[in-house]
Formats: sequence, C-alpha cells, structure tokens
Amino acid sequence: MMVFLQSDKLRYLRTGNSLLRRSHCARCFNTIKRSIYSLTGKWVDSFSIKIQNELEETWKTRLQKYNDTLTVNKNDKKPKYYVLSMFPYPSGKLHMGHVQVYTISDTMAHFYRMNGKQVLHPMGWDSFGLPAENAAIERGLRPDDWTFSNIDYMKNQLKSLSMCFNWEREVTTCKPDYYRWTQSIFVRLFEAGLAYQKEGLVNWDPVDQTVLANEQVDEDGCSWRSGAKVEQKVLRQWYLKMTQYSKSLLDGLEDLKHWPDGIKSAQAHFIGDCSGCSFSFTLQLPGIDTDLPVYVSNPELIFGVSYILISPTHTLLKSESLLHSVQPDVRNALDEIDSKQLDITLGVSAIHPFTKQPIPLIASGTHSFPKYVEQYAGIPSVFEEDQVFADQHGFNSTIVIDKDNRLINSDEFTGMNRAEAKEAVMKKAREQGIGGHMTSQRQCDWLISRQRYWGTPIPIIHCKNCKAVPVPINQLPVELPKLATLTDKGKSALQQIPEWYNTTCPKCGEPSQREMDTMDTFVDSSWYYLRFTDPHNEQEEFNREIANSLMPVDLYIGGKEHAILHLLKARFISHFLHSQGLIEHKEPFKRLLVHSLVMGPSYMLPSTGQYVTKEEIDFSGNEPVEKVSKEKLIIKFEKMSKSKHNGVDPIDAIAEHGIDTLRLFILSRASPQSNMMWNVDSIVGIIRWKNKMWQLISRHIKLKKDSKSNDSVDKDKDLQILKKKNTAIKEVSKQYIDNYKLSIAITRLITLTKVLGSVPDTVSMSSVEYEDALASLCVMLAPMAPHIASEMWQGLASVAEPSSKYQWDKTVLEQNWPVLEEYSGEDMIKVFIKVNHNTKGYVMVPRHLRDNQDEIQKLVDKSDLGKSYLNGRTFTKVVFTSKVNYRRMKFVS
Repeated sequence: MMVFLQSDKLRYLRTGNSLLRRSHCARCFNTIKRSIYSLTGKWVDSFSIKIQNELEETWKTRLQKYNDTLTVNKNDKKPKYYVLSMFPYPSGKLHMGHVQVYTISDTMAHFYRMNGKQVLHPMGWDSFGLPAENAAIERGLRPDDWTFSNIDYMKNQLKSLSMCFNWEREVTTCKPDYYRWTQSIFVRLFEAGLAYQKEGLVNWDPVDQTVLANEQVDEDGCSWRSGAKVEQKVLRQWYLKMTQYSKSLLDGLEDLKHWPDGIKSAQAHFIGDCSGCSFSFTLQLPGIDTDLPVYVSNPELIFGVSYILISPTHTLLKSESLLHSVQPDVRNALDEIDSKQLDITLGVSAIHPFTKQPIPLIASGTHSFPKYVEQYAGIPSVFEEDQVFADQHGFNSTIVIDKDNRLINSDEFTGMNRAEAKEAVMKKAREQGIGGHMTSQRQCDWLISRQRYWGTPIPIIHCKNCKAVPVPINQLPVELPKLATLTDKGKSALQQIPEWYNTTCPKCGEPSQREMDTMDTFVDSSWYYLRFTDPHNEQEEFNREIANSLMPVDLYIGGKEHAILHLLKARFISHFLHSQGLIEHKEPFKRLLVHSLVMGPSYMLPSTGQYVTKEEIDFSGNEPVEKVSKEKLIIKFEKMSKSKHNGVDPIDAIAEHGIDTLRLFILSRASPQSNMMWNVDSIVGIIRWKNKMWQLISRHIKLKKDSKSNDSVDKDKDLQILKKKNTAIKEVSKQYIDNYKLSIAITRLITLTKVLGSVPDTVSMSSVEYEDALASLCVMLAPMAPHIASEMWQGLASVAEPSSKYQWDKTVLEQNWPVLEEYSGEDMIKVFIKVNHNTKGYVMVPRHLRDNQDEIQKLVDKSDLGKSYLNGRTFTKVVFTSKVNYRRMKFVS
C-alpha cells in the first residue's frame, strides 16, 4: 500500500499569465495554503492552475516514495514483465524526444504493473563518447566531471516528471564497475576468435578526428555527428566478427513476431543474402603473415578458385607492406587503375586454404564490385564470365563439377553432390578456423576502435614475443587514468601517459604496452539490458539464473534510427553470449516499440537559408516575417534541434502546462507510424478534458453527499453505461497490448468522459454502474496521468460504495486494471456481503431471486468473493436485509 507523505515543496505557482518560481524549501511551501483533498479532506470543485500545481507537487513526492518500494523480488510469484527504454546519453538536459520515449515507457510500466505483473523498469546512462571529450577540450574540463554533472541534472529532470524507474538498478557505462564487464565480454570475444586487429581503410572524421563505422556515415558521405565530409585513412584497428553470426542474426528475425516489419526489413537488407561464406586465404608477403578473407557464393566450389580480384579501393593497395613487395611498374600502374580501368596482376599470391597452392592476386578496375565488397574469387570452370577473364589473363582453371553435378578434383569432397559438399566444406573450414560461417558478401565485421580517451579501454597488452594478449579477467578493469584536462583531438590522450600504457606481458613477463585505442560506445550499449538484471554483481557480468528469469526484455522502446547502429549490434552480442551458454534466450528484445520524431515549427529566411528564433519574428500580420528585413519566412515542421531554434525545453513546458498535461499531450500525439508535430495550440484540448474529468468527480461527490438515498434504478441507462465502459476497457487495453497507439487509447477515454458527463444526476447519484465506470476511467487514466488520476481517485473513494473490484483504501496505481463484464440481458441486482460488519464487496444475482434467500446464498457461496471470505468459516448467524435495488447479507461469527 502506498505511503502517504506530505509534500515538502511546491515548485511552481501560476497566477494569471505569470509564473512564480517558488523556493524548494519546506518553509516556503508551508506558507502556501493547502487546498487539495488528499491534504485537507475537503474536495475543491474547481480545477485551477493552483490546484493542478499543488496536487502535482504533492503526488510527485508520494509517487517517488511509492516507486522506491517497487522492486523485483524472486520470491514474488507474479509473472515478470521487463519494460526498457533506450538509455540516454547525458548531454546536459532532456529534450522533448527523451520526454516522449520515457513517458511511453513509464505509462507501459504502470499498465503492466496494474495487470498483475512484476515489472522491471530500469534506467541508466550511456555515458562514454565524443561529446563529453569534445566538451572537456573546449571548456578545459575533465570529461568525467562534465558527464557526472549532466547525469545529476538529467536524473533530477526525470524525477520531476514522476517517472517510475527502478533507480536502485541504475548503471553508468563510464564507471569502472560497469566497463569492467564490458572488457570481460571483449576478452570472451577475443578468446573465441571473434575479436581481431588488422590494417583497414577506415572512415575518418576530420573534425572529431576519430574513426567512424560505415553505418555512421550518411548517404552524402558525411559524419553522422559532426557533419564533416568523411575521409579515407589506413589504420590498424580492432574488429568484432559479426559476419560469423550473420546467418544466425538473419534467421533470428523470423522469431521476432512483435517487431515492426520495417525494422526487420532494414536489418535483413543490411545483413544481406547469407547463402555463401568467407574463407581465409593467406597472403604471401615478405616477413608478414596476413589473412585475406574472400567471400565465395558457392562454398562447395572452393577448389575451383583460380584467381582473386580486389577492388581499387581495397586496403591492401594502401598498405606499405604490399606496395614495397610489388614491382615499380605495378606501383605506377596502380595510380591509373581507375582512370584507365586496368586489371593489374600484382605478382603477389594468396595461399588456398585447402590445397595450399598459390592463387594469383589481381587489382581490377574492370570488375563491378557491389557496395562494401572489395574482393572476388574467380571460378572459371563453372562461371562463364570468370572463364573469359581467365582466358584473357592466362590463368589455368580446375574443373570441380562433373556432368552429374557432383564434385571432382575436390579432395575428400569428391563424389558428393553439391548440397552435401557445401555443408561438409563449411564444416571443415569452421573446424580449421579458416571461415565457413554463412554470411553475405556485403556485410562487414564491426569496427570498434576509437582514437579517443573517453571510452572503455580495450583490454589488450601488446608483447613483442606473445603478440596481442588479453588482460586476465582477475586484473580487470583496465581503468582510465585520471586527467586534469584534455587538449588534443585525433590522438588519444592515453598515448601521452607512459606510466599507464607501459606494463608487462601477462604471459612472459616482458616489458609490453597496453592497447591505446578505446571501444566504440555501441559496445557499451550492446549488453546493458543484461546488466540491469543483476547490476551490483561484483563477480561476473550477471548471474545466469537471475538473467534467465528476467530476460528477454518484454517491451523495448526507442527510436527507429537505431535499427542498425544499436539494435543489430545488441542482437549480435546476445547471440554470442547465448552460444557461450551464458544466457538462455538468444534474442534480447521480444517486443519493439519505435517512437516517432518530435517535430517543431521552424522559421527560415528564403534569401539566406538561415533559421531565425521566435524573438526575431513579427507575428502581428497574417504571415510571420523577420522583424528587421520584413522578409516572409518559410515555415516547416522539422526535427527539434538547437540549430533550427525549434526545440522546446521540457522544464519550461512543465512549468507552463503541468506534468500530466505534458504527458497526455505527448501520448495523444505520439504514433509509431508518423512523426509527432509539436503544436502548443493543441494542448488546449487536453486541458479541457482534464477539467471535464475533474468536474465528473466533483459532481459525483456533491450528489453522493447532498442527495437523499434513492433506490430507483434506470435499468436501460445502466446497460448503456456498462456497454460504453466495456467498449472503453476493450479498446484502451488493445492499444496498450497490441497496437501501442496510446493516442487512440486517449480518444477512447475522452469518449467515456463524454458519456459519463451526459448521465443525468438522478442516475449518477444512485447507479453503481455509473460509479464503477467512473472508477474505471480513473484507473485507465492513471498510467498516463498519475497525479490527477491519484487525486481524483482519493475524492471518489471518499464517497464510493463498497466494491469487490477496487480497494478504496489504496491508491489508484495499486488497483487492478478493469476487466470486461458480461451482461446476460437478465435483470440483475447486487448483493453486498458483510463479514463481521465489514463490507467485502458484492455479487450480482438475477432480480427474480431477490426474495429467495436460500438461492442467493448458494450463488454467493459459489462466487469468488464467497470462496475468499465465507468458505470454511462458521457463522453464528446470517442476516438478510432487503432493499429495492440490492440486498445485504451479514455473516456474524
């Protein structure tokens, strides 16, 4: 049961058009006269701004206290429900996009808790990354100080919105107690052969001066964060072998029945057709042992590979090792490979993974390479175009398929049909560690190296004798050293701290150096949903039994822009941990709710393309114009951003309209299919609705207190109310459970409000159906607008009839979600049950049995209420009281 505590502060008091900020101290709050029922015991009929602010401050404190009691308990027999919203980057303060996603998740968490679920609803901070480092450089600060200050501020903002997060499970990815386990997962990947380092041609952001993954470069070739034109650069980088899990990730999409089709299609397109696999060919370069992964669409034909083509953009052609190995005329020709469309035999071979024979390597300016594909294995004996190329360049070919479509000249696979050989070849390749995992020719491994300080250190030690050695698990975390300030971009500050990077090899004890790159922040967020299940575990990433009991996430809420950048990578890590036996569920997110973008009106000067602020606009005419030039402005709804001056500060919106109004407005406009248009004029409709609901409660309290007892019943009106209530319950529940269109749920509640408002006083004062529908309205409103719903419930409870459905001595958020009631068409009456003078609820019985005490008692005994309170007990007497509309039965021990 909720603990009732008096609020110790009132932040805002609006008087007319002015907004007075009040001190947070209890002394100042105590100077304000209390008005609301939950503080005075007296209901106020008028729903004023003062009443709104007072009830929101009061209930915000109470809801926070209540929220502190909402922990997940393994001894609780209620089924779990894991609601998770994508955790934010602590940029400084919440924007309206944050408020939208967290309002949705908070609402869903309340809904499932009221439906008998044990809800896990955690929150944390994705707190490593470039913005903090850049801000530290620009401001002369430490990135950790900047980050933790932002976290404190944003956490207080979330609490001011009354979000019901399980704060006792809070995680922060830049703290050692979290990234220790990110490093542990990296070590697991390394030991499984899935983390490796190689030279690569990478996307380089010249402004932020760091590497970007392909997905972080937009269609115009610009950085997703800085907007700078991306450059190409050769660096030695760390990668994770996502391609080894391509087929698993692609097939897993079939199991995601509750994901939007668009997100699944985007991931399927990104992964591509996983019909072939890659094999590792070893390059023959002086003093260097380098693997060249080559995709083969028909793995069973691997013995027929006669040559390998690489694209003009291939990393090898930028490699000093290769360029020093080829003849001068070859180097010169490479400068003209694109302009003259040349095919250049490099004089370098790649060793076949099975036959161990050298295969010639050709840089080709004539072959058409698909996007992200930079090598091609030619099999002349099977493919006509490959035979033409082989003939032109004098390459031999090996026939590997006979007239019966069986393999020949293929070692132990000779004689197999192609389907058998395909599986056998890939199996042997996997056993030998030379490939064999089904993937597509276009998917790349995940580049995770970043040349920055503010990230998770990669737990690798480079030894001249032992090469790359993982830091032992018992020596984790490898902590970031504390720095007074940061000064440069493009070079990790870790390279300037020899006392940090100089160490000894864990294997041989020789002097060695730590890896000085840090991890992509998407590694941090690829497993945080698992840490939330066991956030204080100091022995391992998470306890398997606990994680298995709470996973998968039942409802994951976030932006559709994360379809590839985050969601696919989180699935990859989950699939890997599943393959290691660490978790039971392969897929981490059962249901996915993607929210739309929040769009605000922007004003742009056509002559310059410059965006102007509202303070620079004259709105007095028919069309807005720029004050100085009087130039008409182009008005568009665009994604809210600082650069377009069209953002809305959530705290200002709360101060002006109130928490519940903001929550309801966001939910009424939000749709998974379309963007949310922020139009403040539309808030008026929400305010009117709140006032109408308040007036319903006010009227009911007044009628119940002032009117004399009236036993008459309008049977037809009761039936209409019941049907309208059932319709609302059915439609609202459907939107929560199936469609996630909470805007439609709000429309249905508005309709129910209008229905109840049209009920005559003579009916509402005596109709139990009316009171039940009014209670249902409060309960269904509560997840969306908990403050006003809580206060309305308190008022209604003060005059309500006893009910078996609701517990009037508890708060609205502690009630069960209303369920549909059957109506047989037969005239029914209520039989109220009292046990030792305490009313326990009522049972519906046919009106024609109103005088048949024996039959009524049989029906009562069989009811759920009777089974709960009467069965197995001995009573000295049963008192039957007859009224026109109802009966009372008193059971006295």
